[in-house]
Amino acid sequence: MNNETRDSAERPDSDEESSPTAFGRIAVIGGGAWGTALALTAQRAGRDTSLWIREAEAASAAARDRRNPFLPDHPLPPEIAVGDQLAAALRGAELVVLAIPSQFLRRVAGEVEALLPTGVPVVICSKGVENESGALMTQVVAEAMPGRPWAVLSGPSFAAEVAEGQPTAVTVASHDAGDEDPAKVPDSLAARIAVTLGTATFRPYLTDDPVGVEVGGAVKNVLAIACGIAAGRGLGANPRAALITRGLAEIKRLAEALGGRRETVTGLAGIGDLTLTCSSEQSRNFSFGKALGEGRTPEEALAGKTAVVEGAVNARSVTALARRLGVEMPICEAVDAILHRGLPVEEAMRALLTRPLRGESRALEPHVSLPHPADRQGTAA
Repeated sequence: MNNETRDSAERPDSDEESSPTAFGRIAVIGGGAWGTALALTAQRAGRDTSLWIREAEAASAAARDRRNPFLPDHPLPPEIAVGDQLAAALRGAELVVLAIPSQFLRRVAGEVEALLPTGVPVVICSKGVENESGALMTQVVAEAMPGRPWAVLSGPSFAAEVAEGQPTAVTVASHDAGDEDPAKVPDSLAARIAVTLGTATFRPYLTDDPVGVEVGGAVKNVLAIACGIAAGRGLGANPRAALITRGLAEIKRLAEALGGRRETVTGLAGIGDLTLTCSSEQSRNFSFGKALGEGRTPEEALAGKTAVVEGAVNARSVTALARRLGVEMPICEAVDAILHRGLPVEEAMRALLTRPLRGESRALEPHVSLPHPADRQGTAA
């Protein structure tokens, strides 16, 4: 049997046999830029879509003018129901999209849980680590919505470009999307979400590693602040490349310590999202870091911003989690020190650059630590 014949024999006889069942009605909870972009994506995919915006004034304006103040350049089609009443948004929903800032997810998830019928799954689109508990967003949802099926969606996706319909690829993760029995993957929650939201310009990929996907999404915002600081200091491409590459090593370490896979971090939700967020002023985190690098204080850099700068919030929670696990994350530590301990940018940069010289490979990294010749005091960040 040649390869072509064998491939044909292995393919299902019809698309219906392997095609997951899409969800029909989608409730997007969280009316910021990202939630709005996801609502637009769901509507384009042919789903009956509602968008819940907590702020009553913003919800009223969006319903009246068909423009969300948090993403004003992208009109909302009349088919998307918009409002600030959670029960109305959730009514009849077959899938709930949680697009809430990380530090508010627990509270909103609890409110959703009280109204949502048993068995209706949620897809978590929030990125971060909870400050008080050090919990990932999936852990927050598991505690606030016990027994509820969940998946995670993340990847390189500026909200404005998704709203415009620009080509975008993301990752959807659920534990039942594993490859031990490939025949079962089309029935997984990740697969059903992928076919629910997939359009000609929005392409989801599947994985069974939610932890790897989550860690990539949480840490990249902190690293984007570091890249923004470098840009604000007038530094060039070399420092940014170093920050992205060594930042990726930090993500890998944390993901692995939490039970995720390093290979996930080399995909869309890891290096893909990291590269995007660290390379453009469209990123709130990058532009915030740039303001710091130009000499503004964190308070001045945040002044007037209506959207949450997740990296500023998660610098503390990510580094606290890493310390608890014994994971070395010097770039994230430096950002946290600048934001929350008043360390001057120049001192943070010097501390990073003059740390002991280390091995880059995974095999050498734990065994090599050489004094840096430029660090005359022998200190390290």
